[in-house]
Amino acid sequence: MGNRFGVSIFLFLVTLVSWGHFDSLTAQDDQREISPPAGIQSGLISQRPSLIQADTCEKVENLKPVRQGLVFSVSAGQVCCFTSFDPVPQASVVYHRWYHRDQLSTQIRLRLYPPKWSTYSVIQLRETDKGPWRIEIMDANGYTYKVLRFSITD
Repeated sequence: MGNRFGVSIFLFLVTLVSWGHFDSLTAQDDQREISPPAGIQSGLISQRPSLIQADTCEKVENLKPVRQGLVFSVSAGQVCCFTSFDPVPQASVVYHRWYHRDQLSTQIRLRLYPPKWSTYSVIQLRETDKGPWRIEIMDANGYTYKVLRFSITD
């Protein structure tokens, strides 16, 4: 009976040690900060489209920018802002906000649709449009994807 009592005490002690070790591992895991995987925010997958291309150009043909540049002649007649998004998780809106000399000239609302989408906006050029420009590409919540800068010359 003594031997059986000793085995019981031994198993009891092994169990206590195991539980103590398990509890210390759990406590360490609870204290460790774990970063969520990329694209996951607060337990939810980010629903923001991903901008993969943004260009200023003279025109768009077959959803491709033509004659991209940073300086455009007023005689070109127009300037385009081309944007491409991939992926687009859900239907959403972006804005092309055109500024001339730091004054908002126009804001163009553009729809995006899954799974990927390319779109563009156009302004017609006048003699008074010469000088520095910028385009802010933004979502409906005010998030700025990118700012493009260019100039209009003679």
